[in-house]
Amino acid sequence: MRIRPAQPDDAAAIARIHVAAWQAAYAGIIDAAYLAALSTAQRETYWAQAIVQGRPRLLLAQDGDGAVAGWIAFGDCRDKDAPATRGEIWAIYVDPARWSQGVGQALWQQAREWLLEQGKADASLWVLASNQRAIRFYAALGFVPDPGSDRTITVAGAPIGEVRQVCPLAQGG
Repeated sequence: MRIRPAQPDDAAAIARIHVAAWQAAYAGIIDAAYLAALSTAQRETYWAQAIVQGRPRLLLAQDGDGAVAGWIAFGDCRDKDAPATRGEIWAIYVDPARWSQGVGQALWQQAREWLLEQGKADASLWVLASNQRAIRFYAALGFVPDPGSDRTITVAGAPIGEVRQVCPLAQGG
């Protein structure tokens, strides 16, 4: 598996994985009709622009045959209460057919190295409080809940709890 920076022509593969991973990971958490209606085309447009703008940084995991297996978006932490030394994993999604095969961990390791090189001391991310699979994955990487950080977001018109998790970069992974 090769980890490399995303290029504009990767936007379609990123969008495909984004939608497929949402539909698999959030089944039973987010409204089924909403998940079924997710648009790969809309996500492709968003990610193509993000890649060109360089924010967030995007890395891809690519199989030996060139197929994209997953991606990670990361950069400076967007939380207003975050110290300048905190990075953030904005999103990490792996093709559901490749779950539990080390793709996400490989992506995290590369993002972690970049954040360390940028002088970041720790990284945070937001995870749906009911997404136990993701919470277990992040715990295995060294992420722990940030006490008092719970918040509620609205997806498909329904309130959903989120919790911020934090990982010291010198120890993570």
